[in-house]
Amino acid sequence: MSLQTLIMDEIKTAMRAKDTVALEALRAIKSEMLLAATASGSKEELTEDDEVKLLQRLVKTRKESARIFTEQNRPDLAEPELAQIAVIEKFLPAQLSEEEVEAVIAKIIAETGASGIASMGKVMGLASAQLGGTAEGKTISTIVKKLLV
Repeated sequence: MSLQTLIMDEIKTAMRAKDTVALEALRAIKSEMLLAATASGSKEELTEDDEVKLLQRLVKTRKESARIFTEQNRPDLAEPELAQIAVIEKFLPAQLSEEEVEAVIAKIIAETGASGIASMGKVMGLASAQLGGTAEGKTISTIVKKLLV
């Protein structure tokens, strides 16, 4: 079942349950998918990789908003953002722990013989390709820096 079909089914379920937070998050996903599909020069269908990147971008945006609202002592605004993150993350592949990501990156560094911060770009490229949607770019970057220094 495609992500778009799954999202539509979830929207119907959320509407029946009158779950406004889930409905808002699901509609945001649907909107982003439509924008990506109709963008000039885009392909007809979004690939699974494109869908994962889109979902990760939505989660990242909401995390940043929640962080800002929390810093400004506005928990009333941060809570819906965090609840939407939980809804969106249901459609993402399972995220790896930091230890698992570190093991994969250590293996990549050993295979490529990378050393020093100058090799960070090469390692980041390989790690991002290999880890796909299972780890955030910020986590990957932090661990690569730690292992290469």
